[in-house]
Amino acid sequence: MKKIQLFLTAIAIMTVASPAFSQTYKTVADTAALEKEYLQVSSDIADLKVKLNAGQSDLGNYSEKANDAASDARSSAATTSDKALDATSGGVKDAKRAKREAKRSVKNAKHARKAGNNLKDQNKKMRDLNQELIRKQNRLAELDTMRTAINTPVQ
Repeated sequence: MKKIQLFLTAIAIMTVASPAFSQTYKTVADTAALEKEYLQVSSDIADLKVKLNAGQSDLGNYSEKANDAASDARSSAATTSDKALDATSGGVKDAKRAKREAKRSVKNAKHARKAGNNLKDQNKKMRDLNQELIRKQNRLAELDTMRTAINTPVQ
């Protein structure tokens, strides 16, 4: 029992103490490397913001295409149903028309599914870019803290 308590205490101490030792850049000599990483992270943030803006504008197009495709699929399904009703009481010509409409309806349904999947993929891409942006911004804040710690004179 004492060994478990000692082990848990050691883990607790390591967890609490780890942020103090996690600072990568600690001395003035590390300033050049800090600035290099700072510029890289800042550049990455700018690139991510550009990608997010482009993705947001594309998101409207994907949404519109998905809605149009779904609407086309619904209307095609209704037309197919009407043609199938006509074919049951009609001749061979009506049956061929019904078959053609059924094929068109299946094709429209596939287009609607593909457009919906594209919209879903775009939403996932935007979510991933947002997460990456947050991660980079957090790293930039850490670098700011390190920069401040290096530039602040010890008293």
